[in-house]
Amino acid sequence: MTQETTIEIQLIGKLHSLDPGHTVASLLEALDLQPGMVVVELNRKILERGSFDASEVAHGDTIELVHFVGGG
Repeated sequence: MTQETTIEIQLIGKLHSLDPGHTVASLLEALDLQPGMVVVELNRKILERGSFDASEVAHGDTIELVHFVGGG
């Protein structure tokens, strides 16, 4: 049995390769996004912010992000 060296996901409509073992929280960190400023849709379901640490990113997942930007 071989271990995957990378997984592929759809992130904001584009194919990305990642190391396995990411959670939504660690993915946001790698993208330099603050969890409190992002809405995450994982496989067509909106995640609650409290579940980002427990939501693992798997091969074939589709992730959409909406990032809030303040201004005036």
